Amino acid sequence: MHTNKFKIINDPVHGFISIPHEILFDVIEHPYFQRLRRISQTGLLSLIFPGATHTRFHHALGAMHLMFTALETLKMKGVQISKDEEKSAMLAILLHDVGHGPFSHALENMLMDDWHHEKLSLLLMHKMNQELGGELSVAMEMFQGKYSRKFFNQLISSQLDVDRLDYLKRDSFYTGVSEGNVNAQRIISMMNVADDELVIDAKGIYSIENFLTARMFMYWQVYYHKTAALAEHLLVKILKRAKELTHLGVSLPASDNLKYFLNKTHFESASEEDVRRFTELDDNDIIQAMKFWACHDDFVLSHLCQWVIERRFPKTIISSKPFTDEFVTAKINAANEKFSIQSGAELVDHISLSVLPYNTEKQPIYLLQKDGRKITLDRSENQLLSTSISQPTKRFILAFPREI
Repeated sequence: MHTNKFKIINDPVHGFISIPHEILFDVIEHPYFQRLRRISQTGLLSLIFPGATHTRFHHALGAMHLMFTALETLKMKGVQISKDEEKSAMLAILLHDVGHGPFSHALENMLMDDWHHEKLSLLLMHKMNQELGGELSVAMEMFQGKYSRKFFNQLISSQLDVDRLDYLKRDSFYTGVSEGNVNAQRIISMMNVADDELVIDAKGIYSIENFLTARMFMYWQVYYHKTAALAEHLLVKILKRAKELTHLGVSLPASDNLKYFLNKTHFESASEEDVRRFTELDDNDIIQAMKFWACHDDFVLSHLCQWVIERRFPKTIISSKPFTDEFVTAKINAANEKFSIQSGAELVDHISLSVLPYNTEKQPIYLLQKDGRKITLDRSENQLLSTSISQPTKRFILAFPREI
């Protein structure tokens, strides 16, 4: 029986998303990709914005849709793009996040040392490519920036790519924070190609500045919201503590796959078993473990887990300057005294956050002038904000138990 693979998916952000190539459907059906349904796009953000329960699965489909729209726009402007290139670019963006682990960025380094999700995505693409008879080879070249036509990689990963366009619009929709609601269609309609590089028609400059400031607002209002930053930090500490206790011989209840990563210390290269177990992990393993550990004898581990599970977060103070050592030490001493422990330092956190909305050095955004010249965004005489958004902004957060 022949399966109809040309499906239409109803997406609350972009409306109807069509799947124009059969191979895309095969990839979506793959267990590696279906796992993304169980991995939150924004980690523990739903503890602050209750609507933010969307997953990596939503985002990957949305980014694929925007890639299709962008390629259609470029074709209308006379850029030659073959069917095979279109298919490969859509595959590359569809799989760009397939290597994300539970709670996405928060636990990236804790589970597999310094294996970044992009490295894992490539590894999983490689495995899928073998299963699919080499259909992903060009997509992998585009993903790594090795493909001869540079603009494909820029659409996948740059300062103005379809990945960012989707997640800003999507996260804005699900959190209800309207500042991030960028006009993706308008920005895509301004895209063009010059010398095989992605450029923006010069008249689109204000849409681009609006996009960069929207991203900055989303960072400070949503991703780096003081409670969100703290929740993510606590998640890392929980796994770090669990790993330390496991290595001291303490047996912690957890799913088999999570236990495997708590016990394992070296990940020079990922073995078959590493990959298999990693692709069987999702957010549920971590939540289940935290529920178990909230009742554990270890004071620090149980406290950290209770804070997250019961949403009883420590008190936070935010500042534009770092906190003094004396101030932090006073909080640690107060925690030791209050709980009659020696490990107060584990309950007090000094977190620093930094955002650079636009990087003028690394992959700058190019504007295409009417006369065919390319200039960078910050060099344009029409720019209003680009000089002010090319400076990093910093914030510092101090978190400590409410009881002190």
